[in-house]
Amino acid sequence: MAGSKISAWIYAARLRTLPLSVSGILVGSGYAVYHEQFDVIIFTLAIITTLLLQILSNFANDYGDGVKGTDNHERIGPERAFQSGKITRRSFKNGLILTSVLSFLSATTLILLAFGIENAFLTLGFFLLGLLAIWAAIKYTVGKSAYGYRGMGDFFVFLFFGLVSVCGSYVLYSKGIDNHIIIAGIGIGLLSTAVLNLNNMRDYFSDKNARKNTLVVLMGQLRSKYYHSFLILAGIIFMTVFYISVGFSEWVYLSLITVLLLFKHLSFVIKNEDPKDLDQELKKVALSTFGIALIFFVVQFILR
Repeated sequence: MAGSKISAWIYAARLRTLPLSVSGILVGSGYAVYHEQFDVIIFTLAIITTLLLQILSNFANDYGDGVKGTDNHERIGPERAFQSGKITRRSFKNGLILTSVLSFLSATTLILLAFGIENAFLTLGFFLLGLLAIWAAIKYTVGKSAYGYRGMGDFFVFLFFGLVSVCGSYVLYSKGIDNHIIIAGIGIGLLSTAVLNLNNMRDYFSDKNARKNTLVVLMGQLRSKYYHSFLILAGIIFMTVFYISVGFSEWVYLSLITVLLLFKHLSFVIKNEDPKDLDQELKKVALSTFGIALIFFVVQFILR
């Protein structure tokens, strides 16, 4: 019995979403390596905090959509833990509280270690940003004012997976920021948003029937394809501009090898007529984005 409950929580954590969540941390940390400002303890805590926030978001998404009835027999993706009854409503609430507390403690430790008392402005700013991140993770689908039901999910993914993750992680090391890392934050943010958009394209009919007004539901299927193409192509362009503007070694361009997979993916999406076939494409975009970030990070370490 205990084993099945643990399995249900692991399933609800949706481990396949975790690589994408750390992509921004890898890019920001790789840039810190390039500037010889890397700190392994800060890196470890940043990864832990990001993973906890992503798991919190996954729990909240499962719970929020389950309570609202959005997850039903029409849903195409993997069955959710709340929807299947594997985790009760009360247990989910307790899980959300526990994960929120762990996220808060991890973020607070990271902030104090990175900035300390002497950088009071940065400490306070990042502390408020951490609270906002916890709020955003929960309010995507939970509550009457859930922003995921009002077409705002894309904005928050772009903000937290891109600008906050990439730029914020770099500031943790450097205590400052420059224009180059902002370009990288935009690039990773666009690619991360493409993952959410693809997820919403897959769930178009079930979301529309459940009155979950994602950007895809608001735009319609055809325009969503154009929007998806923009997100991926613009993301690739911004990452390329980042590499060129900084003047990294040519080895860093190895990270763009995954672009070939993304081009093939775009061709499939444009021609697609059945949303359920898009489920298999999600991991391609998520892992391609993670691949760009990981290879960039590793190359900086090898060349330092």
